[in-house]
Amino acid sequence: MKKVCVFLADGFETIEGLTTVDVLRRAGVEVDTVSIQETKTVTTSHGISLQADKLFDEVDYTEKDMIVLPGGSVGTENLDAHEGVKEVVGQFVKASKYVAAICAAPSILGKMGYLEGKKAVAHPSMTQFLYGAEVQDDPAVRDGYIITGQAMAASLEFALLILESLEGKAAVDKVCEGIVR
Repeated sequence: MKKVCVFLADGFETIEGLTTVDVLRRAGVEVDTVSIQETKTVTTSHGISLQADKLFDEVDYTEKDMIVLPGGSVGTENLDAHEGVKEVVGQFVKASKYVAAICAAPSILGKMGYLEGKKAVAHPSMTQFLYGAEVQDDPAVRDGYIITGQAMAASLEFALLILESLEGKAAVDKVCEGIVR
């Protein structure tokens, strides 16, 4: 069974984070929501408070197959300011393990130099930070082990692309049947 961490920071875009969690759990993927705050309570960009499964320091990232960075401008700023998150991103990229980011969050990968020569997408206001990327006009894009999504409206496509990358098309088809897509 594949194992995924979805990082949650105050100000993350609700749908971008939780759609990914929902789709993956429907397919039987083990997903931990991971708070980068000092507590498990995280407040989304629209004031919804929720409890993450784990705190950042409680996770053994060597056991994980993928990390996911939801967007939201404030959430992305908080992820970008967290040195531990950026360290884990770097470890995953270097180990050719999946890193997925949506909306404003692909800017973190761009600023770190990980999108150079790769196809990528982000919220239109953030594409300027996709340094060296071949910016696409698709809801979600995978290039190697990097998966990016445009924005909240692309959350389902982003989540399904993540699922396909981890578990294959049959898993996507099964989830799509269940959600009547």
